[in-house]
Amino acid sequence: MYVLPNRRGACDPDRVLRRARLVALAVALGAGLLAVPGVLPDAPPEPTPPPVPASPVPASPVPASPVTAAPTGSPSPAVPPADAAAGILEDVVPQVGTGTTAVVAGSAPAPGFGPVRTVRVEVEGGLPVDGAVFAGFVLATLNDPRGWGRDGAMTFARTDGDAEIVVVLASPDTSAALCRPLVTYGKLSCRSGPRAVLTFHRWVLAHPDYGDDRTGYRHYVVNHEVGHVLGHGHESCPAPGAPAPVMQQQTKGVRPCAPNPWPYP
Repeated sequence: MYVLPNRRGACDPDRVLRRARLVALAVALGAGLLAVPGVLPDAPPEPTPPPVPASPVPASPVPASPVTAAPTGSPSPAVPPADAAAGILEDVVPQVGTGTTAVVAGSAPAPGFGPVRTVRVEVEGGLPVDGAVFAGFVLATLNDPRGWGRDGAMTFARTDGDAEIVVVLASPDTSAALCRPLVTYGKLSCRSGPRAVLTFHRWVLAHPDYGDDRTGYRHYVVNHEVGHVLGHGHESCPAPGAPAPVMQQQTKGVRPCAPNPWPYP
């Protein structure tokens, strides 16, 4: 009778057991079930921050139509004309409004010539602001011949829909939240992605280095923060007595330069 030779490995129990263990180990590693010292991190990795949305920026959701950012009305008789022209109804600064912003309804075509940049204006609820007047001030600043659009470099159109640039006026507390992770204490404005966030604290009180020229400071803060959205970084005072560059952090102090609110004075 012919007897099959005993081929070690074909049915060796020890080898079969070792092979089964190796298979189980591979499965555990592939499924991430096995903890191996020095291989897995001590804590989950930090999530990758979401990218800044590409322009145009979708309009913020609004609760009802027509869209309105703030009640309109006549400014208090105590409000100086220059403040009323910036949309201020009362010279008071609430520490916080409703905590949410709304789009100011309305649109305006871009004047002049050059590449068109679209701008949406938003105001936090609960602030004593005429949203339409504030929006008009912002667009007049941006389209001033001394502004970023000089000589047809660009021109700005207002919209209440999708926009490349969003200018937000918010209370100290809300602006501080919108500016995070920057620490502004509600007294500094900022750029956050495509948004130029203006604190109502400075919109009303301006800055001591501008003296009584609060309008000049308001032009400055619009041009400075929108300048960041356009890609401009901070600049330093070039020489004592010279006009401060609009991208100088003038809210932190203008000296030794002289106050200047315009990119091209």
